[in-house]
Parts: sequence; C-alpha cells; structure tokens
Amino acid sequence: MNSNITQYELKKKKCVVVFFVFFIAILATILTTVGFGAMDIGYRDIVNIIWGKLTNNMTVLEAYPQNEIAVVWDIRLPRILCAFFMGLGLAVSGAVFQSLLRNPLADPYTLGVSGGAAFGASLAIYLGITYGMMFSVVNMAFIFSAMTLFFVIMIAQRGGGLYSTSLIISGIIVSSILSSGVSFLKMLAGENVSAIVFWLMGSLSGSSWNEVMVVGTIIPVSCLIIWCFANDLDVMTLGEDTALSLGINTKRIRLILLVLGAAITASCVAVSGIIGFVGLIVPHMLRFWLTSSNRSLIPLSALLGGFILLVADSVARVVSASGIPVGLLTNLFGGPFFIYIFLKKQKGGSEVE
Repeated sequence: MNSNITQYELKKKKCVVVFFVFFIAILATILTTVGFGAMDIGYRDIVNIIWGKLTNNMTVLEAYPQNEIAVVWDIRLPRILCAFFMGLGLAVSGAVFQSLLRNPLADPYTLGVSGGAAFGASLAIYLGITYGMMFSVVNMAFIFSAMTLFFVIMIAQRGGGLYSTSLIISGIIVSSILSSGVSFLKMLAGENVSAIVFWLMGSLSGSSWNEVMVVGTIIPVSCLIIWCFANDLDVMTLGEDTALSLGINTKRIRLILLVLGAAITASCVAVSGIIGFVGLIVPHMLRFWLTSSNRSLIPLSALLGGFILLVADSVARVVSASGIPVGLLTNLFGGPFFIYIFLKKQKGGSEVE
C-alpha cells in the first residue's frame, strides 16, 4: 500500500516538474522565434517592443523604427500566439475525445467538426472569388462546425444514444457528405481552386490579432472547464455502468465535453484550416511516457501541444520565404512519429505478456 502511494506521489511530482519545464520552454521559444525571419531582431529589442506596446509606453517605442515594431507586434507575435493556442487546443480536445470515446485513435476531427469548418471556409472562399460576396472565412467555418456537431449529435441520439460507437459512426457519415461538398466546391472553383486547397492545407500565414482574440478566448476558457471535469472523465473511461454506479451523470457530462471539444476544434480549424496529428500524437505520447490521469494529462497535453505547433510553425515560417503550410509539416513528421510510438507501445505490451 505504501509502495503504491509512493509511486503515485513520485508520478505526480514528475508531472509537476515536466509541466514547469514545458512552461519555461514555451516562454523561451516564443522570445526566440519572434526574432527569427528575414529581419533579425535581438531579444532585448523584442522584450522592449512588446513591453512598450503592452504598457503603451511611447518613450520606449520611439527608440525603434516603425517597420521593426510592425514586424514584431503585428506580423510575428500574432502568428506565434495563434500557433501556441491552437496546438494547446488541438491537444486537449484530442485527449478529451480519446477518453470520452474510449478510442486511442480518436482525434479532434473524429466527429466531423473539421469537415464542417472546411466546407464553411471553402464556401466562403468560393463565393468571394466567384461572385464577389465577401463572407468571413473564420465566421463561416465556425458556423458550419457548430451545425455539423448539431447534426452528429442528433443522428447519434436517433441511432442509439451519445455513446462512442454511435458518435463515431455519425461523425463518419457527416464527414463523408461534407467531404463530397468540399470536392464539389473545388470543382466549381476551376482555376481558382488553389485558394481553397491552400486553406485546407492548414496555414497560419495570415494570422492577426483578430484571430488571436478568437483562439485566445474560446480555447483557454473551454480547456479550463474541461479540466474541471477531469476526474469524472477518468471514471467514464472505466465504462458506462461503472460511472453510473458512482453517481456520475454521464449523458450530461458527455454532452458538455463534446460541445467544448468541438468548440475548440472549430475555432482552430476556422482560423488556420486543418492541422493534423497534433491532437492524436500528443495525448498518446504523454499517456505512454507519463500518466493517463486526465487531471494531469489535460494540462500537460495543453503545454506540449502548444509547444509542438509553435516550433513546427516557426520552422515552416523560417525555412521557406513563401511560407510552408504548417499542416503539411505536422502531417509529414506526425505520421512516421505516430508509427514509431505505436510500434514501441506494441513491443512494450508484448514484453509484459
């Protein structure tokens, strides 16, 4: 008994240490990556410009050229913050969906929310290019994501209730329909299809403070509420009957978590397009190497997901002047890395047996 308690305490302390290591690494990476690019800017200048902008200290800002201030404050910092918040959100929603659906291969896009966002954004781009009808890509993506979640939940309830199998099947059905819709819009776009394709690849190149406001409000608030249900989520992973016997209102909690996870995913996809593997790999890594307790897993996933996407987008921005879509980078490296984790996990399992 004492040995079990000691192991639990050691694991908890290890999670706390890792959490602070991730936090420090993120702060250092943000300060470092703001200086990267065609215009090299020193750390001290970056800190002074950010501090001057935050405090509206004109004395500090007057010491720097306007173009340097614009590069730091208006171009690089919003993109970096968007990458961090989106990585944070995708990782947390991935952890939630994997626990909620009791499926290790579930990710933020399992329920078809990304398909709804993709269709909404593609429709906005198509109408803007073809007919000059200016619709906000972010707003249209978010609206269609919400509609998609509504239809998935409605179909699942009619088909047996809000259980993992019903939700996954409903998500696949709706995703297939929306995927066909996106393909149809690309066909109609003709030679202008590149605008839709580029958005679907997942890019943060056009990020501004408006996008930061979207992901910087929806994602942290949703993640905090999700974390409050972490203990209930742990119990729900043991099965429906066990959770009900312990007095947990599984239907209500499942619906709340589904809506919050979908809201996070919708805000991410609406801002940047589809960025794969972050929500799938990050929770897997942490469950395999550290802990499966959602109380620790959710905050750790948040920081590691934010760090990974932050680094990936910075590499994409620095390597290519034209800007490689970060979605391509995460897919390129995420797939092989996931195969490595899967095989290592299988090997470990076979050794235990």
